[in-house]
Amino acid sequence: MPDTTSTESRRGPIVVSRHGRPQLDRTAGPRLGWRDYKDWWARYEESPLRDDQIAPTVLKDLVADSTLVFASARIRAQQTAERAAPHMAAIHDPVFNEAPLPPPRMVGVKYLPKTWNILARAAWLSGHALDGESVSEARVRAAAAASKLHAASEGHKVYLAAHGWFNRMLRPELKKLGWRCVHDGGDSYWSHRVYEYHGK
Repeated sequence: MPDTTSTESRRGPIVVSRHGRPQLDRTAGPRLGWRDYKDWWARYEESPLRDDQIAPTVLKDLVADSTLVFASARIRAQQTAERAAPHMAAIHDPVFNEAPLPPPRMVGVKYLPKTWNILARAAWLSGHALDGESVSEARVRAAAAASKLHAASEGHKVYLAAHGWFNRMLRPELKKLGWRCVHDGGDSYWSHRVYEYHGK
């Protein structure tokens, strides 16, 4: 008999994880001014994972049968994909990069990077971008990233290793395309979400 299963029913699932703990520690000093934090963030973006980072067994088991693996263009995401899904080389794509963290120009104050992260995210969400990607531009990119995952999911189980905030931005865009989050593991290092396709 002919196969009458619809193509759409064979989509996915899609597993999206945050990267492991990077080598550069946002909780460590010294305290920085806004310009120094901007430089710190640039270094963080190039930072690999800490040497002691091992993918959790639950994530490795979940993605062991993935047939397409993606990672952002950042090495911490690429190494995460390598450690979580060593059976398959990841496709590296900057469309999955983290949303930027441009610090507000607060003169005369110094904070730890973890504090600047919060201040920068709040400022960015309010429209502050310095010379980088704006929140509206990042939302367009998140829609493009979700579309890429959606297209790739036809006949494939997909795994993406990416970033905390951008992974959150993917959620509503995947939902628009008919995906439902059936497991939400939060936003900590190595956390993951699982999406199943239910149609528009």
